Amino acid sequence: MSADSGPASASIAPPAIQPDVRVRGAREHNLRDIDLTIPRDAMVVFTGVSGSGKSSLAFGTLFAESQRRYLESVAPYARRLIDQAGVPDVDSLTGMPPAVALQQQRGGRSARSSVGSITTLSSLVRMLYSRAGDYPPEQPMLYAEDFSPNTVEGACPECHGTGRVYEVTEERMVPDPSLTIRERAIAAWPTAWHGHQLRDVLVALGYDVDVPWRDLPQKQRDWILYTEETPNVGVYSRLSLPEAQAAAEAGDEYSYHGTFVGARKYVLDTFANSKSAGMKRRAAEFLSSAPCPACHGKRLKPEALSVTVDGLDIADFSALPLWELTERLTALAQAPESADLDGAVSEDAGQGTTASGESASTGADAGLDAEARRAAVERRVAAGGSAHAVAPDVRRTGNQSAEKRAAAARLGAELVNRLRPIIDLGLGYLSLGRTTPTLSGGELQRLRLATQLTSDLFGVAYVLDEPSAGLHPKDVAALLGILSGLKSGGNSLFVVEHSVEVMREADWLVDIGPGAGEHGGRVVYSGPTAGLANAADSQTRGYLFGGSGLAPHTPRTPSDWLRLSHVARNNLRDVSVDFPLGALTAVTGVSGSGKSSLVSQVLPAVVGERLGRPTGAEDEQPEGDELLLSEGPGQLDGTISGALSGVHRVVSIDQRPIGRTPRSNVATYTGLFDHVRRRFAQTPEARSRGYKPGRFSFNVSGGRCPTCEGEGQVMVELLFLPSVFTPCPDCHGTRYRASTLEITWRGATIAQVLDMSVEAGLEFFEGEYDIMRSLTALHDVGLGYLRLGQPATELSGGEAQRVKLASELQRAQRGDTLYLLDEPTSGLHCADADRLVNHLQTLVDAGNTVIMVELDMRVITAADYVIDLGPGAGDEGGRIVAAGTPAQVAEAPDSTSAPYLATALREADAHGAERE
Repeated sequence: MSADSGPASASIAPPAIQPDVRVRGAREHNLRDIDLTIPRDAMVVFTGVSGSGKSSLAFGTLFAESQRRYLESVAPYARRLIDQAGVPDVDSLTGMPPAVALQQQRGGRSARSSVGSITTLSSLVRMLYSRAGDYPPEQPMLYAEDFSPNTVEGACPECHGTGRVYEVTEERMVPDPSLTIRERAIAAWPTAWHGHQLRDVLVALGYDVDVPWRDLPQKQRDWILYTEETPNVGVYSRLSLPEAQAAAEAGDEYSYHGTFVGARKYVLDTFANSKSAGMKRRAAEFLSSAPCPACHGKRLKPEALSVTVDGLDIADFSALPLWELTERLTALAQAPESADLDGAVSEDAGQGTTASGESASTGADAGLDAEARRAAVERRVAAGGSAHAVAPDVRRTGNQSAEKRAAAARLGAELVNRLRPIIDLGLGYLSLGRTTPTLSGGELQRLRLATQLTSDLFGVAYVLDEPSAGLHPKDVAALLGILSGLKSGGNSLFVVEHSVEVMREADWLVDIGPGAGEHGGRVVYSGPTAGLANAADSQTRGYLFGGSGLAPHTPRTPSDWLRLSHVARNNLRDVSVDFPLGALTAVTGVSGSGKSSLVSQVLPAVVGERLGRPTGAEDEQPEGDELLLSEGPGQLDGTISGALSGVHRVVSIDQRPIGRTPRSNVATYTGLFDHVRRRFAQTPEARSRGYKPGRFSFNVSGGRCPTCEGEGQVMVELLFLPSVFTPCPDCHGTRYRASTLEITWRGATIAQVLDMSVEAGLEFFEGEYDIMRSLTALHDVGLGYLRLGQPATELSGGEAQRVKLASELQRAQRGDTLYLLDEPTSGLHCADADRLVNHLQTLVDAGNTVIMVELDMRVITAADYVIDLGPGAGDEGGRIVAAGTPAQVAEAPDSTSAPYLATALREADAHGAERE
């Protein structure tokens, strides 16, 4: 305002929101050269149907450009250690503050990673035990790293910090000792050519492979199974011992030279090093494990386990639910803080400090020369401790020194402060020791979100990917409180979200669309939330302001009932429950109530065993470090009764990736690529050249480009800058040799087919029934925007689940399948969720049974039957609170879901009346 401005101008209030982040010419992925201005210091929510371009704008453009600029100020060496988001395709981006991205991710692959490590709370707990723990008499002080099972200093020497010991027993490796080695008595050995080679080598070494295993001398059996030797000898292929000896005496030429590997060594090496998921699973069948006898599964050395806080060793302390941990720490934090944690030393220690702060010689460093004392100080500081040494007797049981009380109070208060946001987000049922592979993407994101809240950052842009995913409606209010706290701390929130409740709390709404893929990528609306009501092209508008939604549903009458009795798994304890057959059942409850344990673990295992055939989920590569997780979630108990005559298949469809490398894609997973390659191989030109279907695969040598080996791109390593991927200079990104691309079918090359969207493929392959069946199923579940060659690594969890569902929908429906789905609408726009639910209804109409874990009350209104677990999480959950039709559960007095379901039913009735 100028100095001569009058009173009238002074009374004009500035706008509440000042748009100051400007995007010009964004073209990342399907974004159509968009221009956009959005506010800082506000909550901006990006909406739109799946595949519309929301994430390309929020993460691929805003976050990527912010990170790129920040990293330009980082030391070159440090840049190499950071996983960089890349350089976005945008003309200009101004006003963007430093950004932190919190994306949906499944748990890490390492079971050594835990809730405590990803929140960094374990570091504080280890310091608590080091500085304020109760030590046994004469026990020297331990440093923080001595309490970590992931360090040499702290790991149990027997199990090396895994908590379990593993063995490969003779009973597992040789299940039928009446067989001979030639008859494959050693089941642990490979069954293909390698197995024949191992048997040939044994014959060459003088072992009779045609004698029943049980008749071999024990010494021979032990060597064959357990030797670490790997002799390499000349062999005669597939001869008996007498025949091989005769050939050797005659001086016959060896068939080949082979190397022997003991059965136990083969199993362990395969399990540890094989890249094949199938071989890993097969090797795991011969492994037996048990809790480590030294640490009893606690993973730490005895000295660390001898130290206690509040009567618990650190392993038991880390196993407590976070809510109980908070209660104990609150009491600990109330101890009088009469000493300075970072240096005060009690007189009881018999130790003083010099004016410079160095320990006097009467302390724990007494007797050390200056260099040794300096090294000791550096070690303590590196471990997160004080520079001041404390005499060991300060930490003996019963000696409540001022320093110990100060340490306990300070560390306890800090832990409580950082635990409260986690509990507020509904994660109080977790423990610090819970491994990350067992966490859902929603749980992981909420942990990271709570950690950021206590970081006290200012002026940061948080870019969040569906923070409400996996949240029960009860917990959404707590989430909004967390987001509000981040915003009030002077930060900007850019949130990709499908939750209507979160949209309503937005300061600014950006709707991208109107459709997906080629039909999206433009800004349908950008402005205050209320203004979306006037955006005619928006598919979001009807769900936010009324007019769109699922039609009111009349529950079906079940064809029969399936009963599980006395189920015990995780927090499910002696649970008995009835599931209707020929119906759509929704299992709901707060996070941690036992939903996934029941639907994704108990049902497929018990029903699959009863049917005598595996579930579809068993073909998936297990996540996490299988060696550390082999103990599983505990004993599975339960019996099944009722009619199973109408169920012949069990199919579990979850959100795990359909492949772990870019070589797996939509076309290969659904099987349609096999049919496509046959079409190309049947062309006259391909026949004249002798090309088989394999010629048109980019995963095998022959037809693929030898330069990039079918990748389509090559990486240029720029050291401290983000690596640049450029199209292969030989195939120009097509993945194939030029000779392969000379073959066309209906005027298109195989590379052009892979670049087609599902929608384009429907037109191109018209009349080709076996291909159209897959394409139609993909289109019906809302994936028409995906490219046929879209790599599996680019698909979200929701997209991967819908690809799996489409693979099932393309089957001829016989009405005999039990489908188990874990939050099928997670990550979906309301319009996409409606489409998916309608297709689930068609599965049920065909006579199948669908049981799904679901948290969206709007979707649950379309179910025939609802099972509500709870009433709380962890130990407070694990029981059936209510069961019945949606209307019946909505009236259940003890159900946490009931009031939200009642509201959703009223809204569904209102939408139905509007449509009429």
